[in-house]
Order: sequence, then C-alpha cells, then structure tokens
Amino acid sequence: MSPSAKRREEILKVLKDSQEPISASVLAGRFSVSRQIIVGDIALLRAAAHDIAATPRGYILQKKGTEQETVTIACRHNDQMLAQELYTVVDNGCGLLDVIVEHPLYGQISGSLQIFSRYDADAFLRKLEENRANPLCALTGGIHLHTLSCPSEDACRRVLEGLRQQGILFEKLDELD
Repeated sequence: MSPSAKRREEILKVLKDSQEPISASVLAGRFSVSRQIIVGDIALLRAAAHDIAATPRGYILQKKGTEQETVTIACRHNDQMLAQELYTVVDNGCGLLDVIVEHPLYGQISGSLQIFSRYDADAFLRKLEENRANPLCALTGGIHLHTLSCPSEDACRRVLEGLRQQGILFEKLDELD
C-alpha cells in the first residue's frame, strides 16, 4: 500500500473516531503534510463513496443509522436575525445540517453547517465575521432552506413555533410583498 493510501485510511479512521469536525490544518499537522494534500485526500475519499461533510469548522464523517429525524424548513430573514435563527434551532434541541438556496444561474446551492449547539453557532458566526463573508441566504433576499436533525417531533414542533413567532419561518407566498 502506498504512503498516500495509508494516510487516507488513517484520515478516515480519525474522522470515524471523532465526534467533532476536524480542520484540514489539524489533519495536515497530524500527518506532516500540507493542508492542500489533506484537501486532495478528502476529495479522493469522497470519490470512494465516504460520506464526509465539509463544515465551517472542518471535516466530519456522516454517521449512519442515527435516530434523528430530518426535516426541511423554509426560512427568510435579514443578516441581523441570523444568530437568532441558529439559537432558536439549537436551544430547542435540534441541529442545522445544512443551508440551501436556489440561485438563478447555478440552481440549488447548499452548504454543510453541522450546527448542534450555541458553541457551534457562535463558531460559525465568528468565522462569518472574521472572513467578512455573507451567508448564502444573502444571494436570495434572505430566503433559504435548512435541513434540521430533530430527536423528536416535539423538538421539531418547538423549533417551528419559535421561528414562526420571530417571523423567520417562511410559510406563505404573500410574505414576499
């Protein structure tokens, strides 16, 4: 087995054993290679059908057979309400797996979030600010979808009600007016 194939096996093992995302820089340091080598290794692992998500905090291997139910919701808000949206979801026991927008040129664009706590939300918001980046929903006037991971129907119901009360849940077409 080549050294690069052995490294990819080791990267996969590290990701399997981790409960938290691991950045390319951390993996690069661990394996004494460049960050770009790790990015290439991850691309090859994905091409080999390993379900590795790139999140704002690093790479994470998607776990199979979780008991969580997933639900897709539509939201609409301005930049000032982003933190409120994230906190509402995690404070009510659910996680944000991704964000999806519909772009007029590229079609559907999605970004992996993997936000399950206020810590995760704060890290995402900090990274957004540090990079002076805009969230994907800025491309669509604030309209976007989220795939949520919910441990129960009750948790999902709490999230929906919280977002509805804040005017973030996008439910009606006339809300565009």
